[in-house]
Amino acid sequence: METLQYTNGWLNLDNTQINDINHFCEDYKDFLNKGKTERQCVNVAIEKAKQYGFRPIEDYQQLQPGDKAYFVNRNKNVVLAIIGQQPIQDGIRFVVSHIDSPRLDLKPNPMYEKNELALMRTHYYGGIKKYQWASRPLALHGVVVTKSGRRVDITIGEEESDPVFTIPDLLPHLDRKVQRDRKADEVLKGEELQIIVGSVPMAFDDEKVKDKVKHHVLTKLFEKYEISETDFISAELMLVPAGNARDVGIDQGMIGAYGQDDRICAFTSLEAIFDIPTPEQTAVCFLVDKEEIGSSGATGLESRYLEYFVGELLIRQAGNTYNDQLLRRCLWQSYALSSDVNAGLNPLFESVHDAQNASKLGYGLVLTKYTGHGGKVASNDADAEYVAALRRIFDEHEISWQTGLLGKVDEGGGGTVAKYLAHYGINTIDAGAALLSMHSPFELSSKFDIFELYRAYKTFYTQAL
Repeated sequence: METLQYTNGWLNLDNTQINDINHFCEDYKDFLNKGKTERQCVNVAIEKAKQYGFRPIEDYQQLQPGDKAYFVNRNKNVVLAIIGQQPIQDGIRFVVSHIDSPRLDLKPNPMYEKNELALMRTHYYGGIKKYQWASRPLALHGVVVTKSGRRVDITIGEEESDPVFTIPDLLPHLDRKVQRDRKADEVLKGEELQIIVGSVPMAFDDEKVKDKVKHHVLTKLFEKYEISETDFISAELMLVPAGNARDVGIDQGMIGAYGQDDRICAFTSLEAIFDIPTPEQTAVCFLVDKEEIGSSGATGLESRYLEYFVGELLIRQAGNTYNDQLLRRCLWQSYALSSDVNAGLNPLFESVHDAQNASKLGYGLVLTKYTGHGGKVASNDADAEYVAALRRIFDEHEISWQTGLLGKVDEGGGGTVAKYLAHYGINTIDAGAALLSMHSPFELSSKFDIFELYRAYKTFYTQAL
């Protein structure tokens, strides 16, 4: 009789395997450093995909097994597809992860001056603990599009010679009446998430100019980027933690970085599709946006972009025989991994977890049968048959995996893109990594798990279910 017992993956490795993991994770850290926004992640993905022979879908009139195509949706989604030996209409293997992460977005009219300091107002994006973003160096990333249509890419705060930005917190000597008794989610309120961007006034001949620090900052921005205050209206600028991904621990077994939810799955699913031969079923790596705010909008999974690109694949293979039912049949016969992270068992706050059903760092891929909250509300609950098939192929290929749930019943909860994939009838389960400090500016992952995700996704792309 088989009993359920998970083992820490580090215990079964030789030196060669450890070296492979460390080498792989150096590339992962580089990906995190270069991709701090969804637009940047798309750029990195396309640049590398081209090196592996992927071409824009527009280059193909007819798709054949082994063809490699990519799609880009509004510079915030990227789809990589390798056409399989079987007809596309017989189903697709999707690995879907998201490349947006919690952050602070600049408001459309962000800048003002107070007490001879120039500040910018922000609006937080996604689920954050607001107090974690104060008194730390922040970098500004994003794009500005001027009225003429000129696009300006901006990154300030990542180079050693760059300035950074910060939110000034209140000193403990004076916080007793104003801040100390606030609840955790109001230690820093949403409207207090304002960054300092300047402090030096500029002498102006025009006496009507009162906000001399603000105008000095605007002058600097115009000199370097040729943008004006009105151009913030048509900009996507965001504050993210400044600095690079780092090894964590004396043994260097973990990685600490911003944005590992969910770029840990984005990177590993990319590397997996780069390294597979022509699969039996068409393999698709889909990097999506807006998961952190409910998958809404034209670049979130609530849009119909998945139908659009699958239809484009089908029409290039089925030709005149294409019809809507062919698309629906393809999706209904497809399988997906909603590759998203789960909460690792936290030794400081173990009480929120059902330890028997919690995922741990260092134990490999986490299969999460359902998420949601309360009575499984708003969750995708994976079919037992699908879970069994995944167990089989992962065990056959010696993939370390574990099960996980997002905390105790009624403790809280959350969701992923899984329910939006399942909406099409796609067999779907959440499959990702365990993290500590999720949604913080410095999330923690295990190097072993990162490499195991890559191996698991390769197996999923290529093995019969």
